[in-house]
Amino acid sequence: MNTETENSFLVITAFGPDRLGLAEQLAGRIADCGCSIAESSMVVMGEQLSFIARVSGVWHALSKLEGQTSLLGAQSGLTITHQRTGKSERSAAIPYTVELVAMDQPGIVHKLAAFFARKGINIEELQSSTYFAPYTGSPLTSVIMSVGIHAKIHIPTLREDFLDYCDELNLDATLEPKRG
Repeated sequence: MNTETENSFLVITAFGPDRLGLAEQLAGRIADCGCSIAESSMVVMGEQLSFIARVSGVWHALSKLEGQTSLLGAQSGLTITHQRTGKSERSAAIPYTVELVAMDQPGIVHKLAAFFARKGINIEELQSSTYFAPYTGSPLTSVIMSVGIHAKIHIPTLREDFLDYCDELNLDATLEPKRG
């Protein structure tokens, strides 16, 4: 195996006050080091930015990027961490999407996570938000998750168990194959 040409990966996380141009600054430094963003996610919550990326490149390009993260953090005003990782080994799990809307109540995400953990199903992505219903002004919670369901799991039974669980908690939810 030739480590000079073998792709390796680095996960970079950045967190701190949001400002115009941060995405360009982060992506630019990654490109300047000879690396590529394999996958990433960025979100602004309140006034704070959170960025995570799995970056690919040959070992010396990743080493160069690792060496520049402290300076980049100081220049951008972000707290930046990094960790080497291997190639993403996706299992033979079938991707499904869970969508939920319910009256806001403490513990909704925890209860959903507990259900899937008991079933041996991994949550691969999770987004949640709270907003106010248009006419009543009642606080609502929206959750969108991607889960990986292994072929050994009987999906109709899982769907029935999940919908029964949601009915018990007064949650309006769906469990459908992931599209696209």
